[in-house]
Amino acid sequence: MQKIPVLAIVGPTASGKTRTAVEVCKRIGGEVVSADSMQVYKGMNIATAKPDLEEMQGIPHHMIDIISPEESFSAAAYVEMAGKCIRDIHKRKKVPVICGGTGLYVDSLLSDNVFPDHEPEQKIRKSIMEEFSKEGGQSLYDELKRVDPESAEKIHENDINRQVRALEYFRLTGKKISARNRNAAKKTSPYNCLWIGINYRNRELLYEKINSRVDLMLEKGLIKEAEHFLSNAEKTAGQAIGYKELAPYFSGSPALDECIENLKQSTRQYAKRQLTWFRKNRDINWFYQDDYSEETEMMRDIFLLIDAEFPGGSI
Repeated sequence: MQKIPVLAIVGPTASGKTRTAVEVCKRIGGEVVSADSMQVYKGMNIATAKPDLEEMQGIPHHMIDIISPEESFSAAAYVEMAGKCIRDIHKRKKVPVICGGTGLYVDSLLSDNVFPDHEPEQKIRKSIMEEFSKEGGQSLYDELKRVDPESAEKIHENDINRQVRALEYFRLTGKKISARNRNAAKKTSPYNCLWIGINYRNRELLYEKINSRVDLMLEKGLIKEAEHFLSNAEKTAGQAIGYKELAPYFSGSPALDECIENLKQSTRQYAKRQLTWFRKNRDINWFYQDDYSEETEMMRDIFLLIDAEFPGGSI
């Protein structure tokens, strides 16, 4: 079967991925498939930095505003739904351009990762989290080392979310998630991808962009949006960067300025995690905003790469 040619534009938050993806789509006749785990939720607009109609510039964007915040969503669901979008875009002779910063979603999609046929059982996850609350993280990590030492070696002892996921998978299936991941890695992807990364060489410049973005979110009404979602006690919203940092403000402490600073810090830390994830991928062709005096110069070099390397042929 002939592989579908796709472009993937990845990088940390506030690096300029969306702008780049739109310009690429205008040039090559593409459509954006978002790879953002929070932009899938309806109404969560400001905190997730969803592109508005002006930013989209007429380019269709898929996998945005597709489910209610009350609903659960997973990487498995993303792979299935985004895969349908890609096939439809390709069928219409357009180019699928994957754009986003959720590394798990991008990698799972483009490797066509195989997920179990079940949804996570809430009872199992609840039980694991109760153990964590009662006994602490070391007990979880010790159990993981017993049942799946390969995963324990790869997962940091402070990464509670991945530990919970691995233990949840083991308790649900009796199998090791490390073995599942190895089998998934062996599967041949149906996509032929050209990877493009957008970043800043000077980390402080990226952090300035992040801080400015948070300030702009506040101007657009982030506090009101956060209050709405948090007051409705929607579980998903409570986990979103941009809402959870403001939650203490609505309960009376600390001061708003402190919450805003915590939000900026959380976003900077998230950018670090994104970069750590994407740097493992040696196929990414990195472009650095601060290498160029004008963004048009960077786009020129990106277009040259696409013309030379895009698996769908010269544009």
